[in-house]
Amino acid sequence: MAVNTVRTGETGVTPRSNRLKAYAKLGKLAFFDFYLCVLLVWAALPGDQLWEWQSFALLALFVLGQGGVVAATVAFDDLTGLRDGSDARNYQPETGQLRDLSRKPLLSGALTARQAWLFGWGTVAWGLVVWSATALLAPHQPLWVCALLLLTVVLAVQYSYGLKLSYHGGQELLLLFCPAMVVLLPYGLLTGTTTGLIILEALLFGLWSLLVSLYSNMNDVDGDRLAGRRNLATLTSSANYRRVIVAFTVAEPVAVLVAWAVGAVPGWFPLVLLPVLASRAMQVRTGIVQRNALAARVLGIRTQRIGVLSFMVGNLLAVHLI
Repeated sequence: MAVNTVRTGETGVTPRSNRLKAYAKLGKLAFFDFYLCVLLVWAALPGDQLWEWQSFALLALFVLGQGGVVAATVAFDDLTGLRDGSDARNYQPETGQLRDLSRKPLLSGALTARQAWLFGWGTVAWGLVVWSATALLAPHQPLWVCALLLLTVVLAVQYSYGLKLSYHGGQELLLLFCPAMVVLLPYGLLTGTTTGLIILEALLFGLWSLLVSLYSNMNDVDGDRLAGRRNLATLTSSANYRRVIVAFTVAEPVAVLVAWAVGAVPGWFPLVLLPVLASRAMQVRTGIVQRNALAARVLGIRTQRIGVLSFMVGNLLAVHLI
């Protein structure tokens, strides 16, 4: 079955009317959670910048460039997953709506491998051009922001293509680093600096992304081992991996408490985390206790959305009202 799926992905032909939808699925455009970062940044902007049209315009331009970088990363990841057979093993009919095969146009035959390859490089170019324009038009161009913008593009593309960093022990680090950067960097372009609050939320946004993928890896461990992917799930026992997930989960409230202890956030700010912790407890119960990794992954996505809304309110109160 897996072999037939791969052949379809290599040679299948999709009617033009459906091809745009297939490309949208390849680029994971419906997964808007990647782009919630700008809501945190906007809510943390100081003074009049909060309502200036230039702030909205720059954040919109940043998201357009981010869309290209994300689309390239996931397209190349799907292309590699097709070639090594890991996606065919991990996306089985029994996963149902928790892991929908139609979201993998290479597996379903909606796109060919060459089409995915061209799409990947096209979206890399798009991301580089738009992020370069974003930096040029920004009110501030700190060297550290420009350097990290370029580094983020390079590392994201190498996630499972080229150097294939996620296959050689770098998966979790990249899943933490790249989402953190898309909070830190637009704030730097708009203000020319950073704050303890935005550093905290960059770290949390990275953790939120990681605490979705860690449960995916729990489910995919057998397929990833066969594909030669070296990540925390494949390099340790299932019991130790559950401990790793718990450790990353605990890191979330610890980071907020450390930020409070060093004066980066007001004394009441840890209360903002309470809705996130309630949802996170359900995720741990589902994934760690009940061993339902894919359901825990879905709860992780929901927890991230709750976190963004909660911390937006916290930012507005901390920066503008209290």
